[in-house]
Amino acid sequence: MHRSARSIIAEYLLKRLAEGRFSAHSAGSFPKGEVHRQTLQLLTEAGHDVSNARSKSWDEFTSENAPRLDFIFTVCDNIANESCPVWPGQPITAHWGIPDPAAMVGSEAEIATAFTETYQLLNDRIREFCRTPFAELDEPTLRERMVNIGRQ
Repeated sequence: MHRSARSIIAEYLLKRLAEGRFSAHSAGSFPKGEVHRQTLQLLTEAGHDVSNARSKSWDEFTSENAPRLDFIFTVCDNIANESCPVWPGQPITAHWGIPDPAAMVGSEAEIATAFTETYQLLNDRIREFCRTPFAELDEPTLRERMVNIGRQ
């Protein structure tokens, strides 16, 4: 739990699906400090290079020297209710809540299924995000689209 699964899966999916159009980073308020073993296994089996995967604090992205963030998506329902940092540059934010597969209790097969379902749901949402005609949308419409993607 704690930034060891969902956001890291999303980071790697966006890196792949955006085909270089976006940089992707995952982070959270209370990172576990390590990536869940099932996350690493799932991403590796899906062909992602996870050699640099790590659980990061969002503090890395709030300083002057941090990468510029255009979009921030929260995937943890608890985070959506927390006070988030003030992000430099006023990025568009949206909540894309997804159950945490790292919190799943059950057999190895049930846990693996939870991770696979998380991967597929994030894959679908990130594909939709990548299909967005960014240049054609004004900011309020773009914000609404990002929120709506999270409701799918």
